[in-house]
Amino acid sequence: MSEVNSVPRPSARERLLAAANRLFYEEGIQTVGIDRVIEQAGVAKASLYKTFGSKDELIRAYLDLQHTSTVERIMGGVEAQATARDRILNVFTTLGTVFSSPDFHGCAFIKATAEALPGSAAQQENARYRAWVRGLFTDLARDAGVANPASLARQLHMLFDGSGLGADVERDPSLADEARAAAEVLVDTAIAQS
Repeated sequence: MSEVNSVPRPSARERLLAAANRLFYEEGIQTVGIDRVIEQAGVAKASLYKTFGSKDELIRAYLDLQHTSTVERIMGGVEAQATARDRILNVFTTLGTVFSSPDFHGCAFIKATAEALPGSAAQQENARYRAWVRGLFTDLARDAGVANPASLARQLHMLFDGSGLGADVERDPSLADEARAAAEVLVDTAIAQS
């Protein structure tokens, strides 16, 4: 008797999150209604409310998924570098890979926040994500021996945000290279002044 290897069907939560991830990222959190997410996921409306409770909480789960994948992608590149300087610059190298993807539609957090109501899950998740990015740059700048790591982190964060916006609007992934070159000047200057 042969055994049939069957892949279990994803749970309703997994299907809802996959559909939300695709639709919200491509089209926006306000543009996409719950009915489209439910239809794409192939679940009953009750499943969405039982699993997430509201669209706002589905948005939170979607942004949490975006946060987790971004952290994994960036940290994978950062941790492979030998020096703090190279770890900082690798963040921008990683952005170049992201910007080059045909599925790149800009920063999920900036897009969601632009559509969000005050106090919403989108604003809360954006604040958490931005704190992580700023904290990463601050820690790396401190590791590099920079005298004012918070100041350098703010400058690098602006390059990070600006390159993402530019790459999305202009459809030009090479902006990550320009941001990396600018980051290199900022980092080297800060290290030299320390």
